[in-house]
Amino acid sequence: MSYAHIIKEIGRGAEGSRDLSVDDARQLYGAMLDGGVSDLELGAILIALRMKGESNDEMAGFLAAAGERVSPLHAPSSRVRPVVIPSYNGARKSPNLTPLLAMLLQRFGVPVVVHGLLEGYGRVTSGHIFRELDILPCASASAAQQAIDETGLAFVPLSAIAGGLSNLLSKRAILGLRNSAHSLVKMLDPFRGQGLILAAATHPAYMDMMREVFGQTGSHALLFRATEGEPFANPKRRPCIEHLHDGTCEVLFEAEHDSLKSLPQLPADAEAKSTAEWMRSVLAGHSPLPQPIANQLACCLYASGYADDFNQAKAIVAVEGNGVATV
Repeated sequence: MSYAHIIKEIGRGAEGSRDLSVDDARQLYGAMLDGGVSDLELGAILIALRMKGESNDEMAGFLAAAGERVSPLHAPSSRVRPVVIPSYNGARKSPNLTPLLAMLLQRFGVPVVVHGLLEGYGRVTSGHIFRELDILPCASASAAQQAIDETGLAFVPLSAIAGGLSNLLSKRAILGLRNSAHSLVKMLDPFRGQGLILAAATHPAYMDMMREVFGQTGSHALLFRATEGEPFANPKRRPCIEHLHDGTCEVLFEAEHDSLKSLPQLPADAEAKSTAEWMRSVLAGHSPLPQPIANQLACCLYASGYADDFNQAKAIVAVEGNGVATV
């Protein structure tokens, strides 16, 4: 099949191009994920979308196609929604605390799946830190399901559950530019609508897009500003945290803007080994849990259904989350 007609519509630049409908976007992205588009056409489509900018309808269609092709995972029989943590950026300057949040949720019995990349390209990934904590990546969707059922926590590379999407991510090395897949992975739910997605972005425009697309699809998510691209609350200053569900948006915590009265105790550097050692200390109650992470944990307990209401979730974290943490 030729995709010249689509390239002609989306490739006329920011002023002359036409956005695709949700259904057309779903069909196109499905073909891209399935390997049904030639390399030349695929490159042209990715560049055209990058130059034009994806519309919310296009992203909703792309996400639908990706969701149809992700290897499905099943939540353990429980009223609690599993938490889905997309971890794709890693840390360069400050410690990557994504694994800590995942392990805190695991301790409360909330099922957690962290999906991401194994290669950090110079950054410290969640995979690097999990390895230091003796949590190895799952090689397949079935292995991830087994880890969820047996331990409540799975770290799974994207390639193991969404090969087509992983392939599109890899095109950055060839084209030199990000593409739609870099945003889609941060909205992916392997539980097919049953998960609570921790959706984080650095740029306001991407956050606006996520908010709109999640609203269109009725997804359950916590939306907030990322920390170096990772989905954990900045331990030095909490971002605004929004709860998106059933087409509505509820602000759980406003962003902090006041000057810091004191700095939280954090790892000495961003290296995986020192970060993992600090996490062990926090989980054992020997080091304090940074306040913004405690706040984010409370949001997760509430939005996942672990707690009946938000005040109860905050109280649970204050009493049980960490020996010195309060919310």
